[in-house]
Amino acid sequence: MILLVPNSPLYLLNRLYFRPMDVLSSVLDSVKLKAVVYQQTRFSAQWGIDVPKDSNSQFWRVLKGACYIIVPGEKPIKMKAGDFIFIPHGSRHLMCSKPGNIYVPAPQYVKSLHSKKPMFQGDEEETILIGGHFEFASAEQHPFLKALPKTIKIDNSNIELSLWMQRIASFMNEEVCGERLGGKVILGRLAEVLFILIIRFYLDGESVKTGFLKALKDPRISDSLLLMHESPEKGWTLEQLAKAVGMSRSLYSREFKRLMAETPLDYLTNWRILKSKELLAEKKINIREIAAEVGYQSEAAFNRIFKSKTGETPANYRRKMNKNTTG
Repeated sequence: MILLVPNSPLYLLNRLYFRPMDVLSSVLDSVKLKAVVYQQTRFSAQWGIDVPKDSNSQFWRVLKGACYIIVPGEKPIKMKAGDFIFIPHGSRHLMCSKPGNIYVPAPQYVKSLHSKKPMFQGDEEETILIGGHFEFASAEQHPFLKALPKTIKIDNSNIELSLWMQRIASFMNEEVCGERLGGKVILGRLAEVLFILIIRFYLDGESVKTGFLKALKDPRISDSLLLMHESPEKGWTLEQLAKAVGMSRSLYSREFKRLMAETPLDYLTNWRILKSKELLAEKKINIREIAAEVGYQSEAAFNRIFKSKTGETPANYRRKMNKNTTG
């Protein structure tokens, strides 16, 4: 076991880098990150595809050639081989060989692939893409997902990250083309690693000004988030959280709200509700026990706060989730 001495280089590295990832990991566990990877798409003529708005987060990587990605209202993004783009909120976007092309609806293009008569085939230089999407079971519940921008582009000038992306894309490509046993599971895991790399890249940038991701970069606020995530059952007070991270109550409260746009105790309540949803859907324990696991000694109090946040009782939520699972 490695002993982390306070204020030592290893201790500071743990606080500044690894612990934020621990916080993020706990969020991803709760929102049930899943990933799906599509088959390769190849174009060798002037082409354009209109991808409709979706509840999932799409990603694309150019394996060969070049193209443009256009989110309506934003400037066209030029993509070259090795570049990667993430569209966190599932915004409608246009993919094309050049802006101004005629855009075919994505379902129509997919239908042409399934019929073995793919569109946009010709004698021009070939462009190859691989893509997919991320699904979040509770996307609306956590500010982390809301804090992401419309697009995140990673180009191959970031050598270290590009190397990781290249390796993952290569593995993905092998699994997509090979259709071997367990391929879907492997593709899903690779895409989940890809998601973590995207967030690391975004966290390292200068564009994160406020919100959950900015809070992850603040060692003390991040530590307090980890305390709430790891022990939602504790009867945390503002004073206890502030003391645990070495801040005064007023400074902690002010800094937390500045970054997160909500108070520490409001965040704690929302986190408890998210965790309780997870427990209601997955564990066959009674509601009183679930209430205790997320910090409510009174089942009645838990019922009230759960309904105020979700619009339904815990029992109704559990029935709905069970029906969806069995249905």
